[in-house]
Amino acid sequence: MSKKIAVLFGGVSSEHEVSCISAACVLENLPADFEVVRIGITKDGRWLCYSGGTDAMRSGAWVNDPGCVPAFISPDTGVHGIVRMTETGWTNERIDVVFPVLHGKNGEDGTLQGLLELSGIPYVGCEVLASAACMDKVMTNTLFNASGVPHCKWDWMHASQMAEFDAIEARVAEKLGYPIFVKPANAGSSKGVSKANNKAELRAAVELAARNDSKIVFEETVVGHEVECAVLGNTSAGEASLLASTPGEVLAANEFYDYEAKYHNPASQTVIPAHITPEQQETVRTLAKKAYAALGCSGLSRCDFFVRHADGAILINEINTLPGFTPISMYPKLIGHMGIPYPELLRRLIELAEELGTQKQQLTRQLLEE
Repeated sequence: MSKKIAVLFGGVSSEHEVSCISAACVLENLPADFEVVRIGITKDGRWLCYSGGTDAMRSGAWVNDPGCVPAFISPDTGVHGIVRMTETGWTNERIDVVFPVLHGKNGEDGTLQGLLELSGIPYVGCEVLASAACMDKVMTNTLFNASGVPHCKWDWMHASQMAEFDAIEARVAEKLGYPIFVKPANAGSSKGVSKANNKAELRAAVELAARNDSKIVFEETVVGHEVECAVLGNTSAGEASLLASTPGEVLAANEFYDYEAKYHNPASQTVIPAHITPEQQETVRTLAKKAYAALGCSGLSRCDFFVRHADGAILINEINTLPGFTPISMYPKLIGHMGIPYPELLRRLIELAEELGTQKQQLTRQLLEE
């Protein structure tokens, strides 16, 4: 009997369009032995069961498909799936695994993962805490500090502290030195990120970041290679079980790898393997697994690093718990470079979700029996 997979896409996020493209690629590459249900989430938060083609997902036209019907994941473990509207009323449909192809807020920040935990349905990707911690750059950097994972110097502020900007600017400038990167603490695909060369530019950068999140992160500028490493596996099975890819390198068309450079500028390139020494490549792989395990990740993540030109230091930048799955996305490219084709990667991710789901069920039974 084939397993039924619910693929979620869209979402209330600045990365809605990228999510739709990623999900279209996932649907086109899922092995044929899986039965698939497509659930799209509109920009205003409506959940719709969609049965049309992937071209409409890429263009955004799927939301106007006349075949769309309301459907949502139930938090009731007895349903273990979705509740879908039909001509005769609401009906329950059991789902074996959820694949949430949702980037950014309300998708990979722990909110959706909380719903899936309540539902009892296994799902692809990191659990609640890891998703939230990796999404929030303040928490990520704090945990990097605690676990001894080397990363660049940083600081942060609340958007509500703008009245204290002069004092904060003096502190940050002394600690990090210009130029300074300014980022929303919770955003993906480099949305709201900018580089400030002086106090006036820093204020403008903070105001931009504050339009994306209530917390703003400051990071020192690191001149070096921008390197990415794909990790596959469940931390619960031990760090030694994790698979870390050969690192790849980002050659950004813009000054830094912002949203426009990632998705709209064809001059941006990715290179596998990265232009670093074999020893540095191995260090990146080791640190990627260490960081992945330290934050309790599961399923998959892409770990982004800097390899500083001045001294060769390797510094982790961030962990992306649901990286892009578009044709130009680095994660499937990195895994493919290791000899695992796209369809096999998707199968492995579903198997990892099921393994983790089984562990949770066993633990729940033990607790209830005590």
